[in-house]
Amino acid sequence: MTKLKQALSALPLALALVGNASASKAPEDILDELIAKTKNDPYLTQSPQNRMMMPDNPAYEWAAEGEKLFKQPRGPKNASLEKCDFGKGPGVLKGAYVELPRYFADTGRVMDFESRLVHCMKTLQGFTDNDPQIKVRHGEKSDIMKITTYVAMQSNGMPWNPPMNHPLEKAMRDAGRELFFRRAGPMDFNCATCHLNPPGTRIRASVLPNVKIGEEWTKAVSWPAWRVGHEAVRSSQHRVLECLWQMRYPNIMPDSDVHIAIISFWTDAARGQPAILPDMKR
Repeated sequence: MTKLKQALSALPLALALVGNASASKAPEDILDELIAKTKNDPYLTQSPQNRMMMPDNPAYEWAAEGEKLFKQPRGPKNASLEKCDFGKGPGVLKGAYVELPRYFADTGRVMDFESRLVHCMKTLQGFTDNDPQIKVRHGEKSDIMKITTYVAMQSNGMPWNPPMNHPLEKAMRDAGRELFFRRAGPMDFNCATCHLNPPGTRIRASVLPNVKIGEEWTKAVSWPAWRVGHEAVRSSQHRVLECLWQMRYPNIMPDSDVHIAIISFWTDAARGQPAILPDMKR
């Protein structure tokens, strides 16, 4: 094996260990523990092929590019993102992702990771909404997806723990609960239509996660994740957008309060469960 191949083969493990409180546990190890705990839960075990591929998750390559983008001085202000405060202090990434969404005094609003990242790219680096660095949210050319994957990995294995100390944090969580259970649209669907069913319930080939089963729900909300069917890394906001599209709701704008409210509710619902970051999904 050439030195290059040796380096590439070691990349997933090396990245999984960077800045991680659960350094001995790769995402697939966390999944295995959840499977054992639930005695082969049908949602957690539905994709054995994905489980086999997790050590070579292509999301690790996105994370490597994201680390470079995070530390590289860029934009009109020629600054890096190393002074961005994701809630635990400027530049502190370890454990920050699992404690979002949260209230930020400097903006006066509750923000999820993606909206906070965009805020830092604007204020620290000088990018605008029209710049491709911010405008392109998804796909292999998305800086945001790459940076998100890198930062999220620093919370792999840590329990979801979004703060609920500020009144707006509770209000956003409660608004997300209302949206989760509110039936609307031409199909009269809500999120609970798919996510409040007995274990093993399927839509075609997909087993549906139940919001009341923490071990299922943590995998369901562990984004960013590599979507095998999309051949790309997807974020929490993309998942919300896709779910609403499937329910035939109107499209919503990036970083909207609808995104953040639903993410606030679903993260709170996974509270205490270990995050699988990055995950690999169908």
